[in-house]
Amino acid sequence: MTAQRDLRRNDISSEEWALRVELAACYRIFDRLGWTELIYNHITMRVPGPERHFLINPFGLHYSEVRASNLVKVDLDGNIVGPSEWGINPAGYVAHSAVHAVRADAHCIMHTHTTAGLAVACMPQGLEHTNFYSAQLYGQVAYHDFEGITVDPDERPRLARDLGDKHYMILRSHGLLAMGETIPIAFARLWTLERACQIQYATKTMGGGEIPVPPEVCERASRQSLQFDPAAGARLQFDALVRQIDAKDPSYKL
Repeated sequence: MTAQRDLRRNDISSEEWALRVELAACYRIFDRLGWTELIYNHITMRVPGPERHFLINPFGLHYSEVRASNLVKVDLDGNIVGPSEWGINPAGYVAHSAVHAVRADAHCIMHTHTTAGLAVACMPQGLEHTNFYSAQLYGQVAYHDFEGITVDPDERPRLARDLGDKHYMILRSHGLLAMGETIPIAFARLWTLERACQIQYATKTMGGGEIPVPPEVCERASRQSLQFDPAAGARLQFDALVRQIDAKDPSYKL
């Protein structure tokens, strides 16, 4: 509780603290799912206010070490806002700030380098709509060509342009990106994209041809998936995972 009291003394609102706790829980969930890359990759969350400041993981910590109190708040230019013992990874700031700057609905942004996601990102055809999960994403995934490690701010306009109004993006030869109005919605989207990639990756290793899913069926599956309230379902599944984290190690709340 000391960390929480210290942050409150530095004018951290109760609303921002709640977001910090939920974001820290999400980092622990990623760790539990194996969606980690040593100390790299990022989940960011915009905090309330007109400045579009957002929270990002401290550079040097594993996802299992992220806590509400050590998340770093930065502005769109990568400057750290308020006291912090940690710096940030420039590669994370560049990609995430590009989206936070242009998409008012992208409060939470998630980026991974999972084996399946990166493998699909390396395929010239990208995500193939040949399975239960990928069919639901028909026409919803954007692509951005690989330009090297995302440390050059000059890449941000092109990344934002390629994203357009989509909520999913495959960074070619790089990994997956998903976003949402809340942490649970962004997580639900990334989980669906990741599962689609996992099935495609597994299917390719079997050496046979996939059963083609006609475009009209993909369109129907995509419409069907959008009929349900994304916020309600996303919250239920996210909270279920948080309960698993709480049972194992609730230190993310500190």
